Amino acid sequence: VEMVESGGGLVQPGGSRKLSCRASGFPFSRYGLNWVRQAPGKGIEWVSRIAADGEDSYSYDVKGRFMISRDNAQNTLYLQMNNLKTEDTAVYYCTFEFVDDGWKLRGPGTQVTVSS
Repeated sequence: VEMVESGGGLVQPGGSRKLSCRASGFPFSRYGLNWVRQAPGKGIEWVSRIAADGEDSYSYDVKGRFMISRDNAQNTLYLQMNNLKTEDTAVYYCTFEFVDDGWKLRGPGTQVTVSS
């Protein structure tokens, strides 16, 4: 199984960014997929989930600003982030596994820094 996140970078407050996660090695279309993030000095925080049927859900902090989507033909997960805030600064990971009370992170993550 491989999951590779990309699309991070430096963004000004109020700006937008779209993250991608290319996955392989498992039946992508059958799984619910998540974005999680880790801010400096903090634990892993769940951000958003998209079910196999496309139903989406968001944490309170990002609801109305972020949008998750998936392209099953390309085995790719996306996160469109709008109206970014400094508190969105974190390393963002995609994952489909919650194991032993923790998220299993297989990729390198992608750093998003929101700063003026």
